[in-house]
Amino acid sequence: MTDARPQRDVATLLEALPYIREFHGKTVVIKYGGAAMTEPELKEEFARDVVLLKYVGMNPIVVHGGGPEITAYMERLDIPVEFVDGLRVSDKQTVEIAKMVLIGKVNKDIVLLINRHGQPAVGLSGDDGLLFAATKQLSPSGKDIGFVGKIERVDVNVLTHIAQDYIPVIASVGADREGNSYNINADEAAGAVARALGAYKIIFLTDVAGWLDDSGDVISEASAETVEKALQSVTGGMRPKLAACLDAIHGGVNYAHIVDGRVPHSLLLELFTDAGQGTKIGQ
Repeated sequence: MTDARPQRDVATLLEALPYIREFHGKTVVIKYGGAAMTEPELKEEFARDVVLLKYVGMNPIVVHGGGPEITAYMERLDIPVEFVDGLRVSDKQTVEIAKMVLIGKVNKDIVLLINRHGQPAVGLSGDDGLLFAATKQLSPSGKDIGFVGKIERVDVNVLTHIAQDYIPVIASVGADREGNSYNINADEAAGAVARALGAYKIIFLTDVAGWLDDSGDVISEASAETVEKALQSVTGGMRPKLAACLDAIHGGVNYAHIVDGRVPHSLLLELFTDAGQGTKIGQ
C-alpha cells in the first residue's frame, strides 16, 4: 500500500508556490500576541514560521505587546489593573513596569527564539533611534487613561536599514518630545508600522478565530468600508485591532488579516494556503 503522505506534502508545497512567488521581496508586519506568546509550543512554532518567511524572500517585521505578563507583574506588586475601551489605564508606575517587562524580558525572549531557529533578529522599542514619536491619547470614548500614547511618526529609516539583514522585533512603547514614556497599544503600533512602511500585508495573531458576526461566526472576508461602518459597535480587544487594520489599509497596505494564534502555524496557513483562516480585510 502506497503511503499518501509524501503526495500530500508535495501538494502542499505546490499550493504554496504561487503565494511564495507573489510575496517574494514584500514586507509583512506581524502583530504577535495572545496564546502564541505564552504557550511554549506555539512560541517555538511562531519563531520557526517567521524564520521561514525570511528564508523564502519576505521581509517579516514583528511588533509585540505583552499584556498578560504586564498584568501578572502588576498583580504581584499589588497595583490595580484597569482597562477602558480595550486599552490599559497607565499611570507612571504602570508605564515603568510595562517598559521593564516588554523591553527587558518579552522582547529579548522573542529575539532569542528567532535567533535559535536560524535567522538573526534585533530587538527594538519605540525609543531606539527615535523609532516612534508618540503623543498622549484619550480612550475612544474620550476618557483620560493616563500615559497611553498614540504614534505620530514612525522613522522608517531605522527599520529599513535593520530589515535588510535582520528581523526587527519591536516592543510597543514610545516617548514624546519632552521625554515622557507611553504605553502604546501593540495593535495600533503594528498598524502604524505597516502604514509607514507601505507593507504588503499586516497580520494580527489573536486568541479568537477572527472577527465574529452577531451569531459568533467568523467573517472570513470584509472590505475596509464594511469595517468602518461596524467599528462603533465593536467593543473590547477587537476594536483596536480593527481600527489598526483600517489605519494600515488607508495608509496603503494591501491587506490586513486577523488570525487565530492558538492554531499551530496559523501564520503560514493564512499566507500560503488557498483556504487560509481568520478574517481578511482589503480595500
